[in-house]
Amino acid sequence: MSTRSATDLQGFRTRLLDNAVTVGALLLWALVLVWASTRWVGRTQYAILFLGGILIVYLLNEAVESMAAEDYVDLLLLAACGVVMAVATVYIFANFEDMYIQRQGWALEHEYHLAWMVVAVILYLTWRSYGKVFLALVGGAMLYALYGFMVPGIFSHAGIGTNYMLQMLITDLAGFYGSLTGLTAAWIAPFLLYAGLLFAYGAFDLILRLAIVSARYIESGVAQTAVLSSAIIGSINGSYAANAGMTGSFTIPTMMDSGLRPRTAAAIEGTASTSGQVLPPVMGASAFVMASFLQTEYINIIIAGLLPAAILVLSIIVAVHYTSIKEVSSQEMHFEDFFDEELTRADKIVEGTRFGVPFVVLIVTLGVYQWTVPTAALWTVAVMVTLGITTPVLQSVYATATGKRPSHVELGESWESGLRSPLRPVRRHAVVDTLIGEIGNTIGGFRRGAVILAPIAIILAAVNGVVDLLMTTGVPSKIALMLMDISGGVLLIAAILGMGVCIVMGIGMPTVAAYVITSTLVAQAFVTDFGVPEVAAHYMVFYAAVMAGVTPPVAIAVVVASGIAESNFWETCATAITIAAPLFVLPLSFIYHPEIVSTSIGTDSLISAGIILLGAFTIIYGLNYPFEFRRRYRIPVRFVLFWLGAFVMVYPGWTAQLAGAAIFALVFFTEKVVTKGWRSPVRTGAN
Repeated sequence: MSTRSATDLQGFRTRLLDNAVTVGALLLWALVLVWASTRWVGRTQYAILFLGGILIVYLLNEAVESMAAEDYVDLLLLAACGVVMAVATVYIFANFEDMYIQRQGWALEHEYHLAWMVVAVILYLTWRSYGKVFLALVGGAMLYALYGFMVPGIFSHAGIGTNYMLQMLITDLAGFYGSLTGLTAAWIAPFLLYAGLLFAYGAFDLILRLAIVSARYIESGVAQTAVLSSAIIGSINGSYAANAGMTGSFTIPTMMDSGLRPRTAAAIEGTASTSGQVLPPVMGASAFVMASFLQTEYINIIIAGLLPAAILVLSIIVAVHYTSIKEVSSQEMHFEDFFDEELTRADKIVEGTRFGVPFVVLIVTLGVYQWTVPTAALWTVAVMVTLGITTPVLQSVYATATGKRPSHVELGESWESGLRSPLRPVRRHAVVDTLIGEIGNTIGGFRRGAVILAPIAIILAAVNGVVDLLMTTGVPSKIALMLMDISGGVLLIAAILGMGVCIVMGIGMPTVAAYVITSTLVAQAFVTDFGVPEVAAHYMVFYAAVMAGVTPPVAIAVVVASGIAESNFWETCATAITIAAPLFVLPLSFIYHPEIVSTSIGTDSLISAGIILLGAFTIIYGLNYPFEFRRRYRIPVRFVLFWLGAFVMVYPGWTAQLAGAAIFALVFFTEKVVTKGWRSPVRTGAN
């Protein structure tokens, strides 16, 4: 066979696999949407089909890259995993009643063999998706369950048998097929389909346009572009590493072009990508899991997260402003660097309707009508698809009738021919082009949603198994005893230790996995032993775990961002920590001021949130403001302001907090009026 023929054959095989991914994604979403509308089987039975389907889509998607790279060993491994999951899915679904109802606690010999193969597939896909760190966590939990009698001290246990572990993980339809997998299938999946459609229809291009506009009016606008785009996108995609790579690929070079040092640009992007994971309404998929754990309505979790999110966003905006104005030389961002042309007023109205109406539907169905999450998501997706296809087509029809070219659609020569010729068939072809293009975008959105969803489904299935094993071996209660023993029953010491555990456990993990692990290990200890309200305890561990994204020595978000910027990792981490410093204190605020994470926002909540925000500003001002006086004075001032801000954020008494905030106000205005005489640090060239 000639080289050209071999290349053509290789290309054909790659395209065939690529089309198989698209078909698989469409079939998967058909399953998800049909179940959301009919509930034709129970959630556990549906989760079996869902997990098998999403893993097969993931394997096909991975096979496309392997085929393109001609890595046939990898293709063989992926094919073997696909066969195992297909056989396991069909067998377990067909024998659901026997396995789930009649044979709980024991299984047939061949079912144990099949369970071992499924465990091997999950371990392999865990390693493939998230690397060695998470593989070590899952594998370590299994080894600990089996051989806990070899562990010295408080964490020792009698150990469990191999068959019992396989029952927990597979055959009893807990573990990898447990509640988190069911939650992913029923709640998270439809929302990630919505996210995929947003990507496909260009919502994130619209976000970038808005960010670029903001750069024209804000002194640190270039850097704020990274904050806005990363925060919004990060809230949906569930991975700060993926978010840093996605948005950082254009925000970091832009910030560097404006004069920011590589380490500063990377630190801003890494911090923004991490913080985006805690923003409602999705919170990197953790909002759904938290609602399930706390047995409360999803909308209550969103309400509880609003004030902390506002504190977080405003803190980062101010910190990024102070950090960037010390270095930036140019604040200009031009549309032509990113887009062919600006949107007209009509286009802005259309795009606002196209993306705004589905979001309003989501909020109304969840918050006003109190529909279930799957039903609300189903209607949101339906409205998104309807408007996503029809609005560009109607714009094209209007443009055809009036002879105006729709600026948001590239129609090529057929449109230009339509303008030059009075023949209606040619003009009608432009409308058909638009319709075909939007249908293609819709299919692409369905595919992208599945590709985004697959790693989250894998990680939650694996984490479900880990949690079940840890609960069986009594690890959460042992950690609670350890916290009580070391802290001596002092809440502040226990909270700091608990935060440390959360940050360590969050290393290298996506948001939702970090939350599940830490809430299982730590949150309940604060509820039962210290009387902390459940919502406050869960938000505390959630925020603490997420901050692992910028905490060395791993700091995955910073690793990705510094790689793009080609900056020193440790220097970038140091800058990121100064930007994110208040966010390391904020989880402690939830413990001492649970009213700011209340499911009903009242006057007390707003006052506490305002005072805590002042404390956050104190920390930011102390660490990031470009003071002009000598270094020997700057260091103690920064030190004092940091601890003053931490006191204001955490102390459980408004009088003392307000006194601390008043001290900050005095320092702030003294520095402005007396020392600097209202001079800008940019104009004086301060560093």
